[in-house]
Amino acid sequence: MIRRKAVVVTHRRIRSSGNVVSEAVEHLQESGFTVKVIDNLEAPAYGAQPRVVDDDTEIVVVLGGDGTMLGAAELVKCTNVPIVGINLGHVGFLAEFESFQMSEAIGKIADRDYSIDARMVAHVDVWLPESKQPITDWALNDMTLERSDRGKMVELSIRVNDVEMSSFGCDGVIVATPTGSTAYAFSAGGPIVWPDVQALQMVPLAAHALFARPLIIGSSSTFTFDVLDESTSDGWICCDGRRQRWVPKGSRVLVRESRDRLRLARLSGTSFTKRLVTKFSLPVIGWRESRHYEGQFGNMSYEQSRRPEGAETILGSVDSSAKASYDRPVQDAADGDANA
Repeated sequence: MIRRKAVVVTHRRIRSSGNVVSEAVEHLQESGFTVKVIDNLEAPAYGAQPRVVDDDTEIVVVLGGDGTMLGAAELVKCTNVPIVGINLGHVGFLAEFESFQMSEAIGKIADRDYSIDARMVAHVDVWLPESKQPITDWALNDMTLERSDRGKMVELSIRVNDVEMSSFGCDGVIVATPTGSTAYAFSAGGPIVWPDVQALQMVPLAAHALFARPLIIGSSSTFTFDVLDESTSDGWICCDGRRQRWVPKGSRVLVRESRDRLRLARLSGTSFTKRLVTKFSLPVIGWRESRHYEGQFGNMSYEQSRRPEGAETILGSVDSSAKASYDRPVQDAADGDANA
């Protein structure tokens, strides 16, 4: 009998603080897997080739939050091995299931009851002054080019397809994939981009300029950033919050779509829109609609009134906590920005 291979990636703190990791390993072993556990994913140097899993690995199971997922993504880069997350962190936007759904998730993994979501990856080249070869890296979520001196600004020239668009002093810029559009770029005011859109977005950070809005380019286009010689600070680049290095004045950074794809295993079939509503606790009922709703359906909840007859509640549906928001729409609107 051929043993199936799985790699479990987690954090050392999670592994030592409870039984969740050992229970997951036990479930996988009972399902016929040989399991290897990795709980010490240190970030490699920028441009370094990280270790990868063996080609005969069937799946990588991540127990943790989005940071652990980004670290585990390094293990499957340039391979066809899929990765799936079970959220033990906070938001866990990249994770497919929550911790209380562990048995269900592993059952689907054992039955190969999942689909593959091929996510776009950004290719990043750093050309240092006078260099003849770039230092190459990549990003599943985002690349940030920021000031290296916390008390100063970095002066950047920004090009799209080698056409200069703007130049300004700023704290930095973020270039995010659709996957990363719900992360740092979202916090900085960028739009959410659905995963099936093949595009890159650039979001300036505290730019000292009249025109400094987010830009979205197609998958065949390229962002180019020059750290100007007259900049008061050098640059600092970081990919996925992990791989980073100093970028001196006179350097150039190019970001484009990579030919590689990262394979996320999807177990639940929940749409991105429902995931968005659930993870961000979006107030799906506006205050106008809430006022109109009051008293219209007797004792029936608003969720029940809108659900087709016989339909079951699914991830992303309005729940009791969301219903509570109908009674305090003004407060929720104020809290929404803080919670984002």
